[in-house]
Amino acid sequence: MPIKKKNGKNQNGNGALLGIENELWEAADKLRGHLDAAEYKSVVLGLIFLKYVSDIFEQVRERVENEGLDDPEDRDVYLAERTFWVPKEARWKILQDSAKHESIGNLIDKAMEAIERDNPSLRGMLPGNYGRATLDKRRLGDLVDLVSNKINFADEESRKQDTLGRVYEYFLSQFASQEGRKGGEFYTPRSVVRVLVEMLEPYVGRVYDPCCGSGGMFVQSDKFVQEHGGRIGDIAIYGQESNHTTWRLCKMNLAVRGIDADIRWNNDGSFHKDELRDLRADFILANPPFNISDWGGERLRDDVRWKFGAPPVGNANYAWLQHIDYHLAPNGTAGVVLANGSMSSNQSGEGEIRKAMLEADVVDCMVALPGQLFYSTQIPACLWFLARNKNPGKGLRDRRGQVLFIDARKLGVLVDRTRRELTEEDIKKIADTYHAWRGEDGAGE
Repeated sequence: MPIKKKNGKNQNGNGALLGIENELWEAADKLRGHLDAAEYKSVVLGLIFLKYVSDIFEQVRERVENEGLDDPEDRDVYLAERTFWVPKEARWKILQDSAKHESIGNLIDKAMEAIERDNPSLRGMLPGNYGRATLDKRRLGDLVDLVSNKINFADEESRKQDTLGRVYEYFLSQFASQEGRKGGEFYTPRSVVRVLVEMLEPYVGRVYDPCCGSGGMFVQSDKFVQEHGGRIGDIAIYGQESNHTTWRLCKMNLAVRGIDADIRWNNDGSFHKDELRDLRADFILANPPFNISDWGGERLRDDVRWKFGAPPVGNANYAWLQHIDYHLAPNGTAGVVLANGSMSSNQSGEGEIRKAMLEADVVDCMVALPGQLFYSTQIPACLWFLARNKNPGKGLRDRRGQVLFIDARKLGVLVDRTRRELTEEDIKKIADTYHAWRGEDGAGE
């Protein structure tokens, strides 16, 4: 991804400062060797997570030693500080001192196992198999050295700037870019997530994503709450993911930010094993895989979720929309990313389902997006906004019988030859238009 310069500082298309994250990525990418992006993703993100928990642990440990009031090896002291307990064999100093040894892979595996063993919330989450024969131990040691020398997550400036969050998000986006179509399955571009969050404004309540990937929707929702004077915990986060590797990425992505969440995994996915069947969410944000044909719809012909009509067996788009509508609370709202074809397709009764949704007045707004926003596809996408209650209230006007259409196809800027991003101004323009149409006090000011 080319880096834009403004006022002497590196920036990406969203205006976020790119310093250490870009430098670290370029250095780490050189050490990848013969590993493909999908395999290397777990290796490097696992190490960054390990460095983070160790740095924060050592920061608390140093303070406890200086105060002399508690035993620095008392696990309960760290739990009281909401800090992960890092057993001796998992501390970064041991890995750093052994970076040049052939045993470094096995030592990292033991560290991951020890942290999972002593921290129940992390069990089954961390990557392993660093000791496998196919992983070059010299390059792995160089990567340990790189992380050791480049980042100190306990540094006050690092914590203030959310260096870990920035590095993690940047690495996820870069891996998605390199993995192409497959990468789009776990990462939704930040500017698209920002549009959903800024339009739905999830200040307080239950936030749900039935196909949550690496958790980007949750991260941006949490940032929104904090930027508007809220706190971690003002929103309760729920999600489901069918890919186990991606589920672990999501769990790590949230854990590094201290975000508690109920994220479920099973191989069957949300259609066939709805882990959160009884959940009714205040906000749903989702980017389901586009136009999935092999979703097993033939086994779900009479499902209670299909109140607007049984979705076609050959395309899951309207199954996702109805699954999401089913999970909305009485005053809930949802933002869903789908392929543009979902607005016009009549395949196997899709037009009838769309008509039934409009007649039931659950569609609030449609946004046509520009092409080239996604790593996974070059086709243009759109945003569906659903609302269970369009009656006036909470400072909103009566929108019953109305749907807002926003044409954003000419917005965005190219950040490289193949990919476009929406700017902060674009995101604000789209969100302000929606809020003004809903009649919100102060919208557009």
